[in-house]
Amino acid sequence: MKFGVFDHMDQAGVPLEQQYAERLRLVEAYDRLGFYAYQLAEHHGTPLGLAPSPSVFMGAVAQRTKRLRFGPLVYSLPLYHPIRLIEEICMLDHMSGGRFELGVGRGVSPIEVGFYGVDPAAGPTQFPEALRVIKRGLTSDELSFNGEFYKFDKVPMVLRPVQKPHPPLWYGISNPDTTHWAALERANMVTLLPTKGARTAVKQYKSEWKTLHGSEPTSSFAGVMRLVVLAETTNEAAASARRAYRSWLGHMRFLWDRHGMPFALPLPPEFDPMIDSGAGFAGTAAGYRDFLAADAVAIGANYVACDIAFGDLTFDESMRTTELLGREVIPAFDGDAAFKKAAT
Repeated sequence: MKFGVFDHMDQAGVPLEQQYAERLRLVEAYDRLGFYAYQLAEHHGTPLGLAPSPSVFMGAVAQRTKRLRFGPLVYSLPLYHPIRLIEEICMLDHMSGGRFELGVGRGVSPIEVGFYGVDPAAGPTQFPEALRVIKRGLTSDELSFNGEFYKFDKVPMVLRPVQKPHPPLWYGISNPDTTHWAALERANMVTLLPTKGARTAVKQYKSEWKTLHGSEPTSSFAGVMRLVVLAETTNEAAASARRAYRSWLGHMRFLWDRHGMPFALPLPPEFDPMIDSGAGFAGTAAGYRDFLAADAVAIGANYVACDIAFGDLTFDESMRTTELLGREVIPAFDGDAAFKKAAT
């Protein structure tokens, strides 16, 4: 079992300069405490995403860490010119010594992609074509492509990534029906679905992988994303989580409410139902170890992306969760033997 951090970088109620500086201090702690990866969302025109250019922030992450892997979850591919993105991917992979993780998607919000003049209805066809271009550019000395959305003729690919043939792919799953693409591309998957839906998604992902490639996935991650707040007492953690969740949910809903559109994700108005469904946790480190041992086994997951700096959680609250995870949770799941012991 590996542990990562997923970050929306949503508005925390402090000056932006302070938020960036404190987030980088948290990233340094993730590196020090043995987290596997830091993964950053991309959003535009909304307090949900104060790092709308993930590559810029991840350039700083590359220089402030030594072991931590990192990447977008996800780059919204229809919003990028493929050549520019290929070059950014290569730069980040080299700046980090080959620690870049490439999360890709089409963009979950039709409002946000619309800001860029992109037709949301074209996403299902434009996204896979964009990925084909990017993979070809990352693995070729010269890029030629003739598609519906992109056309290139003998463009020199001067930059190449450290990792061959390209950095590992990641894909976010919000519907079990989308696991086929992740399995087809041999991409790692992570889902924010509650326990029941996540179990279905992971099972389907592994089944699709076996059908497509003839064997079970052995080196890929099938992960879950969870809102996590830890403290010395359950009451203290729950109070922080309930307050911060209301702020985070407001950021999640911001554009949808502003445009009078039905919200796309089935998120409850308060945090406690997130706990009941397995999509969130607030409590002690010991309680989280017990929760994970049961939940991960039930789902079949081997990766947990913890969202630990959401909404208006303070720096101290997020660092408290980070330290407790690093000292008291991650070591309990370090290696097969430890995971099996934790799960019994």
